[in-house]
Amino acid sequence: MSSLIAATHFSVLDRSRTREGGTNAEALRDTVRLARELEELGYHRFWVSEHHGVPGVAGSAPTVLAAAVASATRTIRVGTGGVMLPNHQPLVVAEQFGVLESLFPGRIDMGLGRSVGFTDGVRKALGRDKDVADDFAGQLDELLGWFRGTSPTGVHARPAEGLTVPPFVLAMGEGAAIAARAGLPMVIGDLRNREKMQRGIDHYRTHFRPSPWAAEPYVVISGTIAVAATPAEARRLLIPEAWSMAHSRTHGTFPPLPPADRVGSLPMTAKERGFYESGLTGHLAGTEDEVAHELETLLKETGAQEVLVTTSTYDRAALLDSYRRLASITSG
Repeated sequence: MSSLIAATHFSVLDRSRTREGGTNAEALRDTVRLARELEELGYHRFWVSEHHGVPGVAGSAPTVLAAAVASATRTIRVGTGGVMLPNHQPLVVAEQFGVLESLFPGRIDMGLGRSVGFTDGVRKALGRDKDVADDFAGQLDELLGWFRGTSPTGVHARPAEGLTVPPFVLAMGEGAAIAARAGLPMVIGDLRNREKMQRGIDHYRTHFRPSPWAAEPYVVISGTIAVAATPAEARRLLIPEAWSMAHSRTHGTFPPLPPADRVGSLPMTAKERGFYESGLTGHLAGTEDEVAHELETLLKETGAQEVLVTTSTYDRAALLDSYRRLASITSG
């Protein structure tokens, strides 16, 4: 193992993807079970995500799910990737993370994103317009103020005030600039567009301003990594998510993951086929030696301190095996 890989933290974001023939409850329990398994493998963090009204994703309440994950584990850091701040009142978010940090001190991370609901219907149900994301920087400042007791309202966020829950900004769109100005750690992806990702990282490092939360830039790069005994088996791990993403881009709905074997028999339009083939490229996928080589190159290029793996697939046993193989690369 290279010294560069050895010096890098490796973490996981699990989106609680539903599978064909499975239930939302099973997907959520799979997430909690995976967290326990990854803790044993030595991963640094385990994060969960926020999606509303999406048929293929069960994780709609990340702070609730994070509590279940933290309860089922002992040492791994637990957090959100992320809470979509424009969907919520910052006071309520501060209170939720204050409760989590009080129950699981020193283990909670607060990953924050600026996305709003996926569709007009979801945004209407949440009582939010698209343009609410434009004030993400202000919402972020308000949220952090609740922890420091600086709210001009005279209200105190209990039990959050006085606690330190590490905040991370999910850098989509303007996120890199906002993370830099706020002096916060940044999570950026994805691996399929390395040039865009590198531009975001460079901007972040150039414009970073130290804050009480972070004295210097901290970069987490995120994306899909699939490790298997053969390149073909690694590619097979990518197939269900690639098809599901292609379907969502052509039909407007995000379906549960199908088995890889069934994808070959599914009809696809030329447009859908193009999205599907594109979805299979650009990831880190292959044998241990191949992925180790690609990781080394990626870490040299980006200078990232941490990698957040976001792999989703139908076959849970194969997914765990991939994480086990990745752990063998990263821990020697």
